[in-house]
Amino acid sequence: MTSGLAILMIGFFLGMRHATDPDHVIAVSTIVSRERSIAKAGLIGALWGCGHTLTIVSIGAAIILFGFAIPARIGLTMEFSVGLMLILLGLLNLTGAMKWISEKFSPAHPRVTGEHAHLHEHGSRVHFHWHSHAPAGEHHGNSLAAPRWLRGALQRLGLFHALRPLLVGIVHGLAGSAAVALLVLSTIRDPKWAVFYLLIFGAGTIAGMMLVTAALALPFSFAGSRFAWLNRGFVTASGLLSMGFGVFVCYRIGFVDGLFSNHPIWTPS
Repeated sequence: MTSGLAILMIGFFLGMRHATDPDHVIAVSTIVSRERSIAKAGLIGALWGCGHTLTIVSIGAAIILFGFAIPARIGLTMEFSVGLMLILLGLLNLTGAMKWISEKFSPAHPRVTGEHAHLHEHGSRVHFHWHSHAPAGEHHGNSLAAPRWLRGALQRLGLFHALRPLLVGIVHGLAGSAAVALLVLSTIRDPKWAVFYLLIFGAGTIAGMMLVTAALALPFSFAGSRFAWLNRGFVTASGLLSMGFGVFVCYRIGFVDGLFSNHPIWTPS
């Protein structure tokens, strides 16, 4: 019993370490590069971890319980998809499309005309402005104090902000599920305990990625709007890094490991 608990504890911490893999950190850095709220960044990390855990447990359980085998070409394709995703995330950041999509699917306020109260943020503090839309332009009036329940509270993420890290985590889970399942099989013989280990491992990745995303957002939360150039630099750097690493992953999987050849070589890692 003691040894079983020890293995599960190790699984949790291995999950936390797994969250810090370079491709994971690079991917979420493109997502939180515009985020100044530590709480929101942590929630983004948790959603990534949930998506990652979903595929790790689903595919891993199929391998453990039913002896499901992943062909080499399919395994390489799943890892190749990670490279494509990194390239896409980098392009979205560099072109500004990420910001446009965010505003499109998670607007700051509904499309209304006439004078209305508008939630606004300056210097990392939330308050209200009187706000109106007119053909001649837009203007802000005097600011009002935000309601008490909004001060320091976690504001809900929009649909796009919630789905984006979840889908990214799912793709990452597809690429790593086989390696994790095979590692568990070599250590734990009981299938039920092995699947439980995957759940604990997933909980570790959720906790680890929450810490990673919160740490990435920390300096920008304190800087607020005073160092906008620093935030723009981080957005650009994360986009370039994501694109560069994505191209490297695609080249390695496609040509070195032979995805595009007649004899692909795949070792789950």
